[in-house]
Amino acid sequence: MAPKYQLEVLTAEGELYRTDDAEFVVLPGAEGELGVLDHHVPLVVTLSAGPLTITQEGGQEEVLFVAGGFADISQDKDGETLVSVLADAGERAGDVDEAAAEESRRQAQELLAQKLSDEDYAEASALLERSVGRIRVAELSRRRRTSRGERPMRG
Repeated sequence: MAPKYQLEVLTAEGELYRTDDAEFVVLPGAEGELGVLDHHVPLVVTLSAGPLTITQEGGQEEVLFVAGGFADISQDKDGETLVSVLADAGERAGDVDEAAAEESRRQAQELLAQKLSDEDYAEASALLERSVGRIRVAELSRRRRTSRGERPMRG
């Protein structure tokens, strides 16, 4: 049994996820994915839009979508690992509306094909990144359900 630690994922809307049983977390860092095990060195990480994967006891996995923000990896006074994610926005994989995310991606791609101001270009790029991240999370969730023999959810 791997050592477990506390993970909390917060958004502006409130608490998205909390567990005291995280064994391994993969964060979508701005510089690439970052895996976190118990007793990780303290670190603050900038997040990009994408999947945040949590593995708990027994290999049970939960996938969330986070749209940027920060993760603080620290230890409490007893040396226990704490991971706090402060996401700009987020949702559980099962809550992602894949059709809406596909439509957002299409709209962002159309916008990026136009001549835009720097500000509009940055907004369209952020929309595209967020849409692609939501689609990745929905696809991951669908593949995991299928591999476990569950019926795919239709939206």
